[in-house]
Order: sequence, then C-alpha cells, then structure tokens
Amino acid sequence: MEKRRVGFTETVLRDASQSLIATRLSYDKMEPILDKIDQAGYYSVECWGGATFDVCLRFLDEDPWERLRKLRAKLPNSKLQMLLRGQNILGYKHYPDDIVRRFVRAAVRNGMDIIRIFDALNDVENLRVAIEETVDAGGMASGAISYTISPVHTLETYVNMVKELEKMGVSSICIKDMAGILTPARAYDLVSAIKDAVDLPVVMHTHSTTGTAFMTYLKGVEAGLDVIDTAISPFSGGTSQPATETLCIVLKELGYEVDLDQPTLKEIAEYFKPIRAEYLEAGTLNPISMGTDPQCLTHQIPGGMLSNLLSQLKMLGASDKYEEALRETPRVRADLGYPPLVTPTSQLIGTQAVQNVLAGERYKNVGTEIRAYCRGEYGRTPAPIDPEIRAMILNGESPIEGRYAASLPDDAFQKAEAELGDRATCEEDVLSYIAFPQVADNFFEKRAERIEKRVSYSITRAD
Repeated sequence: MEKRRVGFTETVLRDASQSLIATRLSYDKMEPILDKIDQAGYYSVECWGGATFDVCLRFLDEDPWERLRKLRAKLPNSKLQMLLRGQNILGYKHYPDDIVRRFVRAAVRNGMDIIRIFDALNDVENLRVAIEETVDAGGMASGAISYTISPVHTLETYVNMVKELEKMGVSSICIKDMAGILTPARAYDLVSAIKDAVDLPVVMHTHSTTGTAFMTYLKGVEAGLDVIDTAISPFSGGTSQPATETLCIVLKELGYEVDLDQPTLKEIAEYFKPIRAEYLEAGTLNPISMGTDPQCLTHQIPGGMLSNLLSQLKMLGASDKYEEALRETPRVRADLGYPPLVTPTSQLIGTQAVQNVLAGERYKNVGTEIRAYCRGEYGRTPAPIDPEIRAMILNGESPIEGRYAASLPDDAFQKAEAELGDRATCEEDVLSYIAFPQVADNFFEKRAERIEKRVSYSITRAD
C-alpha cells in the first residue's frame, strides 16, 4: 500500500515569531537562512499577513510589500503563505469590497501563493470576496474555520461551513485552532467529518499552549489530515506551534511520507538558536510564553487574551479584579452570541468583561466597538445576541440589515490616494495607508527623509 504523504507548513517567519516575540523578527534576521528554508521540502512557508504588516511599518521600519518581494526572490521553490482576516484584511474593521479585492490582487502580484482566509465569527459572507479574488488572481485560497467550543459550535455547523467554502472555490480547508484547545479526540472527529463532507486537502493549525498539540496533530493525521503547521524547534512550543523536526521524525517512523530533509532542518534550527537567545536576553521573548497552561482547556481563553486582561487591569490599578474578570469573560461571550475568541472579537469580549467588573454593573459602560458589533458591523454572530442586552447597548438604534461591507462607500481608495498625494509611490502604498493610516504616514515620512539624505549624499560626493 502506498504511504500517505503529510505536508508541513513552517511558521517561524510569521506565526511562531508573532506568538513568541511579538512579530519582531526583521527581514535582516531571516535573510541568511532563507535559502535553506527553500531547500528543506516544506509544503509551504508562512511568512506574511497576520500582525507582520502592522509591525513592519510600526516597529521595524520596513515596507511589508518590499519584504514580500524579497521573500519571493529568496524562496523561489517554496509556496509562500499568508494569513488574511477576510473582510478585515489585516486590520481590525471591515473594509469595502473594492479594497479587499485590490489588497488580494496586490498580494498575489507581489509573490503570494496561498492566502489563508478566516473570519472571527465564522461568517462565510465575510470570506466570500477575499476567496473569489484570490482564485481570480491565480492564488490558492485556503478557507479557515476559527475553531472554538460552545453550545452552538458542533460538528454539523463546521461541516456546513466547509461545504459552503468548497462551493466558493477554496483549494483547501484549514482548521485554525488559535487557542490550542483542540484536543486529540475532537481533532480526530472533526478531521474525519470534514474529509467525509468535502473532497479537499485539510490543514491544521494549532498552538502548544495547553500541551496537547503533538497528540492533536497525530490523531488528526490518523483521521486523514494532509498538512500541519509547525515551527522550527528554537521557536516552537509554548504559545507557538509544535517542533517541525520532532513531528518529521515521528511521522516518518509511523510510516507516513514526509518530504522534509532532516539535515537541512538541523541547519535551520542551528541558525535560529542564537537568534532566540538574543530575543530572550533582550526580554522580547518572555519565558512565560514558553510555558504550558492546561487551564485554557477549561476556560478556553487564549493566552494572548489572558495577558491582555491582566495588562488592562494593571493599567487601571485593578489587578485584584483579575479572577472576577476571568469569570465574567465567558458570560459576556455567551451574551454576545458565542463568538470565537480570535482577533478582533477576543479584544472586544475581554475589554467588555473588564468594563463590567470595574463598573460593578454589567454593560453600564460600552465601547464603540461593542456597539458596532451589536449593530452587525462584524457580521452574523454564531448564535443570536441576547435581545435585552443588545437593546440596552444599541439604545434604540436599529441593527444593520444584510452585509455591512456592502453598505460602505466604494471610493475609499481614491480618497486615500488624494490624501497621500506624492507620499504614495504606488498602489501598495495606498493600501498600506488604508490599513494603518497614521502608522503608514509615519513610515512614508521616514522613507522620504532617507531618500533625501541619500540624494544629498550622492550630490555631495559628485561635487
């Protein structure tokens, strides 16, 4: 009998570094090892999207589009992969369809192969435009389920979702377990159900936060999983993914076909060891993020959300309210229709839980984002929002009918182009500005100063 092949997606250039060192891995740190990554035999290399776009502009003084073009040139034999938040693109609000389409086309044009597309509410209508444009642009759309557990999230709801994604033209289905709460037994059942429902490759993404990830992958592979997300060992574990090398060896021993070259993986690991040590010494890599937290299997709150809760309370001088806020979080989630706890809904739910606890009265203080959520600006919630709470928050305002993005004006690109004027040198600059206006503006200003200095230096030397 022919051995079944299992592919590996390497996450060190994106989610592993995002999870462990807040995405502070600069292109200069990656560049020397890219040729080895290109030769290792990965199914794909996740290297863009998620928080990388914002961090490049805000903290690393890099143009994310230029980074993508450099990665494409240095990884000619690899399928490049990114993470896209559906109608949110890479930001935290919904954008008009025209902007989503332009962004997707630009990503593919600049070298992207696979775009993994998810929505924080699992509302397939928030995925449709990005999926359609990815396919039309010649890319591979990977439709993602934001995995969560609640009374309304059943095998049947997930199967119905993947059937819709298949109709939209996705190339694969990704089970995106952002909190690391997918246990081995649940993984086996979910992968089996999806494989029975659709004729598409199934990919799994999880985190080692709860300590179950290695076992979860093994049971998923046993059920027919085609690709797994892993991180090279120095950047694996904790809130990152399980180690690439370990799973490569284990799966080969179990009789699966794995294309990875182990000596090359060793070279990649050796390269990243001193880089990990550098971030650890600088305090960017917090040892706490390398720990295991099985409690997450009970409260189902992702590690990043827990740290945000604690951080908010500390800033407000209310650290003693942490346990109370922790208890309030699942109550708020239930009130608001059981959204998966992933960006941006995790921030919305966590902030509201803190507000409720500090005010001593539930929903006395409500932010603009929660009002927007209750109006329907984020899409269709998995379960109905509690009608009394929704009425209290909206205070007489009517919810939106239909898809919110369809109501947005279609001149956003032209307005941004006019605002930028000469500061924009290409379409990609305008898209950066639309996603992160102030951050991109600051970057363009610094870039112009650098160019001016170079020109001045050239003229001086010529004289």
